[in-house]
Amino acid sequence: MRLTNYSDYALRSLIYLAVKPEPHTLANISDIANSYDISKSHLTKVIHQLGQLGYIESVRGKNGGIRLARAPKEINLGVLIKQIEPDFDLVECFAVPVSKDKGSQSKDLPVTFIEEKTDKPIGCVITPVCQLKSVFSEALRAFITVLERYTLADIINNEDELKDLLFR
Repeated sequence: MRLTNYSDYALRSLIYLAVKPEPHTLANISDIANSYDISKSHLTKVIHQLGQLGYIESVRGKNGGIRLARAPKEINLGVLIKQIEPDFDLVECFAVPVSKDKGSQSKDLPVTFIEEKTDKPIGCVITPVCQLKSVFSEALRAFITVLERYTLADIINNEDELKDLLFR
């Protein structure tokens, strides 16, 4: 399982905001991007979504910026990842075909929906009988279950070391 850079940047941004020397003061996207040497434009999209999801609050204006909207112990890593990862299609057959007549099925993880255009099977030829899909599904659920056991507070318990690296 590999998370996208988007999820990585989201987690790093939350870590940065959680360990700021003065937690209630505002930070800005440039500070975060510079601290991690990552793209400001890509980070802007991440921060926007984190704001929409209620993880951070933003203040507009000349002296504006961003800060955590929740306490670190209230930010569950598994919940966050399920909200921001675009899909969990470990293999091609995880994409769910959608026909115009049947609608779509939902599950607790992000799903990529693909529209059926022909009678030809989508993806791998053995998909209808493949049992490997259930193994991958079980592994993915285990991955998410582990993430759900941790909060942002758990991963910033070395706060002083993080501050030394991020706020030189």
